[in-house]
Amino acid sequence: MAFGWKVHGDGKRLTPGEVVKPDERLSWPRMVGIGAQHVIAMFGATFVFPLVMGLDANLAVMMSGVATILFLLIVNGKVPSYVGSSASFVGAVVAIRAAGGGDATVTGALLVVGAVLAVCGFAIHKLGVGVIHRVFPPIVTGGVVMLIGFGMAYVAADVYWPKDPWVALLTMAATFVFIGVFKGFLGRIGVLLGLVFGFVLSWVWDLVGGKILAPDDSGKVTEHFRVNLDAVAQADWIGMPSLHGPVFEASAVVLVLPVVIALIAENVGHVKAVGEMTGADVDAYMGRAVMADGIGTVVATSVGGSATTTYAENIGVMAATKVYSTAAYYIAAVIAILFGLCPKFGALVAATPGGVLGGVTTILYGMIGLLGAKIWIENKVDLSHPRNLVPTGAGIICAIGPVAFPITDTFALSGIALGTIVLLAGYHLLRAVRQ
Repeated sequence: MAFGWKVHGDGKRLTPGEVVKPDERLSWPRMVGIGAQHVIAMFGATFVFPLVMGLDANLAVMMSGVATILFLLIVNGKVPSYVGSSASFVGAVVAIRAAGGGDATVTGALLVVGAVLAVCGFAIHKLGVGVIHRVFPPIVTGGVVMLIGFGMAYVAADVYWPKDPWVALLTMAATFVFIGVFKGFLGRIGVLLGLVFGFVLSWVWDLVGGKILAPDDSGKVTEHFRVNLDAVAQADWIGMPSLHGPVFEASAVVLVLPVVIALIAENVGHVKAVGEMTGADVDAYMGRAVMADGIGTVVATSVGGSATTTYAENIGVMAATKVYSTAAYYIAAVIAILFGLCPKFGALVAATPGGVLGGVTTILYGMIGLLGAKIWIENKVDLSHPRNLVPTGAGIICAIGPVAFPITDTFALSGIALGTIVLLAGYHLLRAVRQ
């Protein structure tokens, strides 16, 4: 069932205890409103992460809509979910760019990850979800998520924060308030509100205090305004984002491949959450969901977009509204595609000052890292056991360092990639030796 929703009740309201199931809908005007909520919920992360990775945020938003439609079709409408830009790739992409890789090299590496993820999803579909728990137990998945988050700390500290420390600090403080104090929907879009606050703060500071002497986008210390809207003024209102094909380089692919583990864990966790909320057994669609995310990533990155993943933000919207209809996600996807066809909007996003990103990424990277700890706590992982403690600790330090291990004169495993290998291989080695 991909289309053909039944009208729930009178299509206008829910009585206490009722939910709108994935194959149901309310009246279309109400569904459009709920779909718009999903767009706002995913919007902050979907354009922030491409922005941080140096990719076209406008294109990422548009392709997230395309990938979401593909996802819903592949899972046959059984798993309501939005797929948007993934945070898990940020650290590896920064490493690729530090080594001189351009946009095409980045998206080529992400495309390969999408293909591998799709193959893993197919294997899970055929072999059963139990294979995930054997290869990627909670200690491994939690550890990988943690090292991905903490392994990106140097990006916030060395790249963005120095561009405008005061704006970074004030943006971070404001985002604390938006996320921690605001309730319900406003709290869920706290990161987006923080970005807007920082953008406005930077613009006002330019008007009052003039130019700042700080590193620019190239890293050179110059005197410049925090906000430059020249590109916004020149951009068209309607048009296609800039597309480009991928370039495949083995060294770049190796850097991002470990992210597959985090994406599998993320997808499985989100699908289980949806199953619990809807009261449906979705284990049979677990492999399809992982495969659909991989295919969405392949399609998105093949034209220069960002890699995708399922979104907890939108699961939160479903929990708040009790509307699990996939119709809302199709509507959200169409709205996202329309956003992507506005170049002026993309230019505005690209004008986000570095100091603002410094404040926001400090929070985001820390939150990603602590999600790994959340996985451990929920699964009661025993960190006193050497099999769990030793490889996990070593892997996390390799990522945070970042520690580098030279393979050839021109290529080294480092940071998140090295940390993931150390954690995964070390855990299974100790597990085999101590049995």
